[in-house]
Amino acid sequence: MKKLLCALCAVLLLVACSESRQNAFNAIDVTGAEYAKDFSLTDHDGHQRSLADFKGKVVAMFFGYTQCPDVCPTTMSEMVAVKQALNADGRGDGNKLQVLFVTVDPERDTPAIMKNYMAAFDPGFLALYASNPEQLTALTKDYKVYYKKVEGKTPGSYTMDHSAGLYLYDPQGRLRLYARYGSGVESLTADIRQLLQ
Repeated sequence: MKKLLCALCAVLLLVACSESRQNAFNAIDVTGAEYAKDFSLTDHDGHQRSLADFKGKVVAMFFGYTQCPDVCPTTMSEMVAVKQALNADGRGDGNKLQVLFVTVDPERDTPAIMKNYMAAFDPGFLALYASNPEQLTALTKDYKVYYKKVEGKTPGSYTMDHSAGLYLYDPQGRLRLYARYGSGVESLTADIRQLLQ
């Protein structure tokens, strides 16, 4: 009887270990974080948005700007590829992914410019903006996002230094993961598939 109990315990431990490995994410697991819980921003069509609008979807939220020369377009292109990968098996999981692009350059990023920028990647992606500089400051502080204007050689030719990670929310609207820039399509796709399960 003792041997049987020991064997049963060993099997349960192996099952528990394999389950924890299956639930491991590629991105940084921030489940239970006390920041970045919600937002109230305007989308490029003039509608007020919050996390509740995307219930049932995985939300990938990125802070950037439309004149960004490399990081922002690379990230948006990766998210297009992630959406395509999620749809590749025919289940339509790509339709359960909502990409949000929050501008840190409201001076130049007008709603029309942001709408065209999103459409160049995927018409389902949404660009969001804060209604005033104070709201943007409060939002980026809550999301622990760094951004700073870097003056160029001529007026208006400035760039924006900014954090370059993705915040991933599960379909219940809970912050779950932070994916560093350059995580890659396969890694992001695998994590989003897990969040959708």
